[in-house]
Amino acid sequence: MSAKECSKGLRRLGLIALFATIAAAGILTAYAATHWSATARARKLKNPVPPSTDALAAGLQTYTDHCRSCHGIGGDGKGEKASELSVAPGDFTDARKMRGLSDGELFWQITRGRLPMPSFAGKLTEEKRWQVVDYIRTFSEKPAEPPSAQPVREEAPQP
Repeated sequence: MSAKECSKGLRRLGLIALFATIAAAGILTAYAATHWSATARARKLKNPVPPSTDALAAGLQTYTDHCRSCHGIGGDGKGEKASELSVAPGDFTDARKMRGLSDGELFWQITRGRLPMPSFAGKLTEEKRWQVVDYIRTFSEKPAEPPSAQPVREEAPQP
């Protein structure tokens, strides 16, 4: 084999390696864009802030200040800035999806961020991030049945 043929073969091998690397990076990027998974440790985190009236009010304020413009007033992912983003904001009204996420995962996502969503680790205290977790849970909760919709039981007259 001549030096010219050897050089040609190495160049071809280098191009194949380059394309394989680019393809692998594309696959990993696509996977990361569709799977925003918290670590097992984050999934097990317990929320130290009970969803009291005060915690929910604080969570609402933080949500209004930092989340509403993208996630929407009703938490449906249709805020006024949503259409400008490269990735659609999460829909907190999807009860099935929300049941599948632990409080720890939501906290982790808020803390870490993922483009286009910023990290809130340096912007919000841990307590405020947990309060937001409590608040966004309210978007997927089933509203209580109004009293008028409940059947009325008639009692038999007493003799």
